[in-house]
Amino acid sequence: MPQSSADEKRNNARKVREGLVVSTGMEKTAVVAVVERVRHPRYAKTVQRTKRLYVHDAQSELNQGDRVRVAETRPLSKLKRWRLVEILERAK
Repeated sequence: MPQSSADEKRNNARKVREGLVVSTGMEKTAVVAVVERVRHPRYAKTVQRTKRLYVHDAQSELNQGDRVRVAETRPLSKLKRWRLVEILERAK
């Protein structure tokens, strides 16, 4: 059985989400609100669900109101499981 190399493609792709930065009060961490629109199973009405994700921001370059893309990663702290991929739009 050959050893798996780092270049080999992963079987499970990491989750990627887009959201709005709601807090930057912590060092190297931002809180991003991700809105998910799901259809209610019984009433078939579209419902908005908001998740607050704790994102690793190594350079502390995020500001409140920025639109960002984040990716799932290994646990970085008790709550932090996401890292910053790119800043899509700066706050106005």
